Amino acid sequence: MNVLHKVWGYLEEILAGFFFVAGIALIFYGVMMRYIFNEPQAWVEELARYAIIWGTFLGFGLALRHNQHIQVDILYDKLKPSNKRILDLVATSLSIVFCVIYTYYGFILVENRFTSGMVSLDIGIPMWVVYLVLPISGVLFLLRFVERLVNILRGKDEEYANPLT
Repeated sequence: MNVLHKVWGYLEEILAGFFFVAGIALIFYGVMMRYIFNEPQAWVEELARYAIIWGTFLGFGLALRHNQHIQVDILYDKLKPSNKRILDLVATSLSIVFCVIYTYYGFILVENRFTSGMVSLDIGIPMWVVYLVLPISGVLFLLRFVERLVNILRGKDEEYANPLT
C-alpha cells in the first residue's frame, strides 16, 4: 500500500509538472516565433492554454497533499484541539461532497462535449479531451480528501505549511 501511495504522489508531481513545463515551453516558443522570426503560430497559444489548465487542475491534489491551498487560520489556531478536530472533520466532509459534485458534473460536461463533436478552433482537438481534466482532477482531489479524512479519524496530526515560518 505504501508503494502505491508513493507512485500516486510521484505520478501527480510528474503529470502536473509536465503540463506546466510544456505550457511554459510553448509560450516561449510562441514568443520566439512571433517576435524574433516574425512568423506567429496560432496553435501555440491554444495548446499552451490547455497545457497550463491541465497542469493547474492536476496540481489540486498535489497542493492538498502538501497543505498549500489558501486557508484562513487566524481563528482556527485559537481553537482547542478537540474543536480543531471537529472543524477538520466538517470541512473535510464538505470538501468530499464538493468533489463528488464537481466530478459528477465534470463527467456530464465531458459527455456533452463528446456527443456534440465540438473541436477547438486552431488545432482541432476534440473539446471532450480538453474537458476530461475536470473529472480526472475531481477524482484525484476526492482521493486526497478521503485520505485526509482517514488521517483525521485515525488521529494523525496534519502539518499545515506556512510559508512565513
